[in-house]
Amino acid sequence: MELKENERIDDLEFKDLKIIQDSTGFCFGIDSVLLSDYAKNIKKGAKIIDIGTGTGILGILLCGNTEDTNIIGIEIQKEVANMAKRSIELNGLQNRFSVKNINIKDVFNEIEPNTIDVVVTNPPYMRENTGAKNLEKKKLISRCEVECTLEDIVKISYKLLKSKGEFYMVHRAERIVDILYNLRKYKVEPKNIRFVHSKVGKEPNLVLIKCVKDAGNGLKIDSPLVVYKENGEYTEEILKIYNKGKKNDR
Repeated sequence: MELKENERIDDLEFKDLKIIQDSTGFCFGIDSVLLSDYAKNIKKGAKIIDIGTGTGILGILLCGNTEDTNIIGIEIQKEVANMAKRSIELNGLQNRFSVKNINIKDVFNEIEPNTIDVVVTNPPYMRENTGAKNLEKKKLISRCEVECTLEDIVKISYKLLKSKGEFYMVHRAERIVDILYNLRKYKVEPKNIRFVHSKVGKEPNLVLIKCVKDAGNGLKIDSPLVVYKENGEYTEEILKIYNKGKKNDR
């Protein structure tokens, strides 16, 4: 496959999957990998929406982690959406994963409400006007709420999902109050939360959340996920998530 300037193909070392990335743009991190593992028990044949799919990393990993699911990625940036489409073609996943280059606020022009089994999202973490104005535009859109907010994502997800449909998200732990407020406000009820810590004794920097539309009250706090041992190596659980230690850190 022909690559554009500054692009490279990264081997995900998982079920022969690969991804095209732009070294000058926003490249995926451990958060997408952790979310794809957290959501790996999605039921067979589910219809999934990936909000803010970026270069397609979450959808590609979910193709490997789930069975016979159909994934639609929503990505506002044309160039980034095109990169995701080429990665889908590179992996031969056209029958399972597609990308729509639209604003999530216009999604109901393309998709009927109440028809989706699962929404997954690794959204922009930073509120607008929080000190990241010097970022290049592609990175700014990926990292900051300039095109859609956390509230937009939760509100739209509620409308997309079938009754009792599932919602999975990774976000910054420091925004847990905003997250829980909006989830309860739009009846996307949190059912499981798992905090991610860089090391034992460190405060969490990420949070993984599973929710269910129109579910009753009742939240389970899962055991903490620790990324690194004291010597800086990955913990056994992270190595297992990264395909039993066959994947190197990036």
